[in-house]
Amino acid sequence: MSLLARHPILRLVASPQHLWRTVSLGMKSIWLNKLRSFLTALGVIFGVASVVAMLAIGEGASHEAQEQIRRLGSQNIILESVKPPDGQGSSAEARSMVLEYGLTTRDMQQIRQTVPGVSVVVPSRILSENIWYLDRSVDGQILGVLPVYPEMRNRRVIQGRFFSDLEMNEKLPVCVLNQSAAAKLFPLSTPTGKSVRVKGYYYKILGIMEDEGQRVGGEGGSSNAATSQMMIPFSTLMDQYGETFFRMRSGGFEAEKVEFHEAIIRVDDVNMVESRANAIRHLMAKNHKKEDWRIIVPVELLRQAERTKQIFSIVLGSIAAISLLVGGIGIMNIMLASVTERTREIGIRRAMGARQADIVVQFLIETVLLSGAGGVMGVIVGVSIPIAVEHFAGVTTVVKVWSPALAFLISVFTGIAFGIYPARRAAQMNPVEALRHE
Repeated sequence: MSLLARHPILRLVASPQHLWRTVSLGMKSIWLNKLRSFLTALGVIFGVASVVAMLAIGEGASHEAQEQIRRLGSQNIILESVKPPDGQGSSAEARSMVLEYGLTTRDMQQIRQTVPGVSVVVPSRILSENIWYLDRSVDGQILGVLPVYPEMRNRRVIQGRFFSDLEMNEKLPVCVLNQSAAAKLFPLSTPTGKSVRVKGYYYKILGIMEDEGQRVGGEGGSSNAATSQMMIPFSTLMDQYGETFFRMRSGGFEAEKVEFHEAIIRVDDVNMVESRANAIRHLMAKNHKKEDWRIIVPVELLRQAERTKQIFSIVLGSIAAISLLVGGIGIMNIMLASVTERTREIGIRRAMGARQADIVVQFLIETVLLSGAGGVMGVIVGVSIPIAVEHFAGVTTVVKVWSPALAFLISVFTGIAFGIYPARRAAQMNPVEALRHE
């Protein structure tokens, strides 16, 4: 018993009734000043909510970036044709009324022959046209691709199949729709086996492919998540449409000659992707006098996304820390006021045999109850924020199981840290002077 007598915390653990009486006394003290206690806990609530929301939004951004990189392929380097700014076209192009730009066969051959470690180069072409089925149409993209396209872009065929090398070599009019195009053209029926029409050409649907996730760093001219897409053999597109595209513009038309709109380059070793990308940049800059190409390196984009996440986390973490600091100061303030208001009560307890450590434990329990209540409300608010952000803003958020527990523990430790001084001040009061206090 002598050990328990010297250690009031052990005595509380050993005596549940004593612990409950102390907790009840603390809850009664907080309840007597409900509004003041709530306003004091607001800082803790905002701080804990910020921690939970910060972790959820940060994890969501990281998950989104990882998913986008997985779809683009960590071993891939993506080259895209970009229409050059006005004034960069040559005088010959101006006279012929045909704008020629973008990736060329020469680029593809030189990349294969001069850049070591490149295993596959898969070019593709993209047209923007209406896709028709009976009287329904959708504005979409026609992609002329190779049979290895699903593997290179990590996209699954969820119904039917993709076209084969034989159909590619035979230049057959077959196609694969993505989910968005299939849902719009065939809302109540199965598309596989039916035919769709593009500019007078009919294509038999072989299968349905999952939609492509929104591209990191993508701009106009590339495929995005909400775009309706139709994939056809590259040879079929070249045979039917050629290299020159004509588009109507404000009562007139413009002609564009683009050999390839996009090329996916697979590097054997993921650790060599960035060095090979730099070699390709040098080669493309040497071949092209105008800015008519763009390179996308998923590994570099992932690092940029991670740096952005770190900055975002630091900013939100600072806000959370400031909120918790303000909340801790508020808790210290209200406990100091409580000590002053309860001076006579402290004197009576000391006169009845309570030790200084007993007074410290009593006031620490009150601060833990106050900060813990703020922590619980903060966790509720913090979990609600990511749900609201995901629902209304469409931003992916991920609430880890451990993040609410971590935020709650931070709130409890904040209460303990800022409650020690008021508790020690209460315990160090002279019992005689405290009893005289009015």
